[in-house]
Amino acid sequence: MNILLINHYAGSVHHGMEYRPYYLAREWVRLGHRVRIVAASHAHVRARQPDMGGRSRVDEHIDGIDYTWFATPPYQGNGLARVRNMGAFVLRLWREAATLAREVAPQVVIASSTYPLDIWPAHRIARLAGARLLHEVHDLWPLSPMELGGFSRHHPFIRLLQAAEDYACRNADTVVSILPKVREHLEARGMAPHKLHVVPNGTDPAEWLAAPGALPEELDALLSGLRAQGLSVVGYTGSHGLANALDTLLEAASLLKDQPLAFVLVGDGPVKARLERRARELGLARLHFVAPIPKAQIPALMARLDIAYLGWQRQPLYRFGIAPNKLIDYMMGGCPVLHAVEAGNDPVLDAGCGLTVAPEDPAAVAGGLAALLAMRRSERRALGERGRAYALANLTYPVLGQRFLTTFAHEVSHG
Repeated sequence: MNILLINHYAGSVHHGMEYRPYYLAREWVRLGHRVRIVAASHAHVRARQPDMGGRSRVDEHIDGIDYTWFATPPYQGNGLARVRNMGAFVLRLWREAATLAREVAPQVVIASSTYPLDIWPAHRIARLAGARLLHEVHDLWPLSPMELGGFSRHHPFIRLLQAAEDYACRNADTVVSILPKVREHLEARGMAPHKLHVVPNGTDPAEWLAAPGALPEELDALLSGLRAQGLSVVGYTGSHGLANALDTLLEAASLLKDQPLAFVLVGDGPVKARLERRARELGLARLHFVAPIPKAQIPALMARLDIAYLGWQRQPLYRFGIAPNKLIDYMMGGCPVLHAVEAGNDPVLDAGCGLTVAPEDPAAVAGGLAALLAMRRSERRALGERGRAYALANLTYPVLGQRFLTTFAHEVSHG
């Protein structure tokens, strides 16, 4: 089968996030299918952008997957420059629809950018190629910018996004959602009930079975020193942003100063400097901020933690569910998890791999950490092993790639 996957932000293990398109496509290639990913040349989530060399289009073959990069203007933040970047990509897709339909000859066209505006050129390509159309939901737009960014439903850009979401719900042959609790919302926007399939985020098990990359000397020495002091280590990895609610963890750490706990926060982000100042104000001598580490070193870090922390803000938008990649790393690393969230689903509860407490509540987080600390080490290890078993059975890309494939394989053979 020929599959055309459109995702503005698609990356690879060579470019950084977004990883999902790469891992799914790689599984489909392994199963004998031919996959073309079309993406923009500039995306804020990537660690490295493709080398365009001044060209408006670059074709590349990466690990069995065909990539097409369309040149788009660079941007920072979420202002007008990002909207121009989106517009440039969508317009280029529209103009290249006939070319892509001819070159790829897809049986399936997947519109998968985080925003839904790519549904119009994707539908055009699908019509020209006689292909099925699949719409993939990452986040709910325009609800996300409305509820998180405070945009009015009457804003012209929000109106455009709403028109695109409605068009996708009505016209896609299949809808795949990463978020598990979107059915009611999408049906209200015109989606027929039989179209929806849930395929969450996942991980590559081979990266966890390989020998882990050695930790940086400074981090290795820090963790060894904490262990030598008889301290249990609570770890966090990933972005230091408002959405990660790390202020709550700092306040909880302040409540636990008399406990044999140390906290290690690995990563970077827009609020890291402020968090460092707050930690000094609270006198958190056993809370350590560490620079980001490469993805290949995450398994080695997980092996050194006693408890992994994941927190969220209290946001109504989470009623549609969550699918955090960070949590999958915690599970694969066999770490018991303290999860501070209020959402439509709770993977920690599903997996039985830790404790869940109320978000943005330092006392609740402190209580949860104290409860995990009070367990015998063997009990915590059992929680971690349950998480690992759950992830291996449900959240690896060989499993998810096959599940995703079945959502449209039936449509292709019976369409």
